[in-house]
Amino acid sequence: MPSAFDKLASTRRHVRSGGPLFSAGDPFGSLYGVQGGFFKTSVVDGEGRWQVTGFYMAGDLLGLDGIGAGRYQLTATALEDSVVAVMPYPPDLQCELHRMLSREIVREHRLMLLLGSMHAEQRLAVFLLNLSRRLQRRGYSPLEFHLRMTRADIGSYLGMTLETVSRLFSRLQEQGILEIRQRRVRLIDIDRLRAIAEPA
Repeated sequence: MPSAFDKLASTRRHVRSGGPLFSAGDPFGSLYGVQGGFFKTSVVDGEGRWQVTGFYMAGDLLGLDGIGAGRYQLTATALEDSVVAVMPYPPDLQCELHRMLSREIVREHRLMLLLGSMHAEQRLAVFLLNLSRRLQRRGYSPLEFHLRMTRADIGSYLGMTLETVSRLFSRLQEQGILEIRQRRVRLIDIDRLRAIAEPA
């Protein structure tokens, strides 16, 4: 866990798998630093459907969407039993928080810019490589990991149907690029996965 969370946190909060950390419309009061576990954020689109907007693991910040309007705009749901550091806003250590906010914003914008112009197979490759890098920075294996999110969640996040996600995973496995068993993924040929992710 980043030391900045220790400096800014007032308490810790445990969230059960499937439970909400906060819901869209709740009054904003705190930011949350993920210390353990995994979360997804989602929002209801104009047609009443849920759209997944992000996935968060240890070291990530949640709740930034509430700063501007004074209410959370997204719903954050635990994908497994999780724990967060509760950081009241505004905190005493503004400079440290601003550095953390900047890193989060830059990371999200870069990913969204990449995904917006890519075809389906590229999007999935970029998603897997991004997840691999994030896990590696936190000391986990970049080549073998457990997907905490469902394929439906991945599809919602990437703008694809569940069927497309499943078909692409099967294709990558048939090509010997990865191996997937239920939610366990092993990247066999990461160089070929990077080649798929490269813009044409």
